[in-house]
Amino acid sequence: MAEPVCSSDLRSESNCDSDYAEIIVVRHGETTWNSDGRLQGHLDADLNEVGRQQAAAVADRLSKESKISAVYASDLKRASETAQIISSKFGNLEVIQDPDLRERHLGDLQGLVLKEAANIKPKAYQAFVSGRTDEAIPGGGESLEQLHDRCTSALQRIGKKHKGERVVVVTHGGVLRELYWRACPNGKRQGKILNTSVNIFHLSDGGEHWVIKVWGDVSHLDETGFLKTGFGGDKNSG
Repeated sequence: MAEPVCSSDLRSESNCDSDYAEIIVVRHGETTWNSDGRLQGHLDADLNEVGRQQAAAVADRLSKESKISAVYASDLKRASETAQIISSKFGNLEVIQDPDLRERHLGDLQGLVLKEAANIKPKAYQAFVSGRTDEAIPGGGESLEQLHDRCTSALQRIGKKHKGERVVVVTHGGVLRELYWRACPNGKRQGKILNTSVNIFHLSDGGEHWVIKVWGDVSHLDETGFLKTGFGGDKNSG
């Protein structure tokens, strides 16, 4: 078994496979808004053609690995369409949509191009870049703490339900960053999270113990390609 990238505690993960859920968390494929540098949040952008090719590539990769028991996704189209493409490789498993897997709500910044946001919505922009985890974005946006609680609780529920199974979860860049911090509270800040990157978590002890086994793997995109900027995969909307 590969060494973990990091863990939420120092216990050895020497238990048999039936003692944990293996959750493959995939960022959605590229959208036109990703390529434009536009903040998405809860707005519902579609995959572009590159994004669909990326989704097909990750689906093909996963189909050559172990059996998948279930496919979950954010209910936003860019995630649910990616999940449907993956599901098609596993006998068209039902895609279970969960709003708690959505990207962070970005309030007044949603739909704006990032480089223009500071001038158009300065208060919202300052809240966005402040680094404060308890500061919500004006216009109905979430704080990082709200996002963290929402999405980590969702993954924990999935882990408890699928102990001993392997499942896929398709979500967003902001969500993946919070899942990383839940598993690695003392870890180093990660780089950009690229579209359709594969990130594998093992959850055990009723979803309380988290281990990251694989992080940021985009080897399936060698031929399809991806945005070099990975817009939305760092501190920006995914």
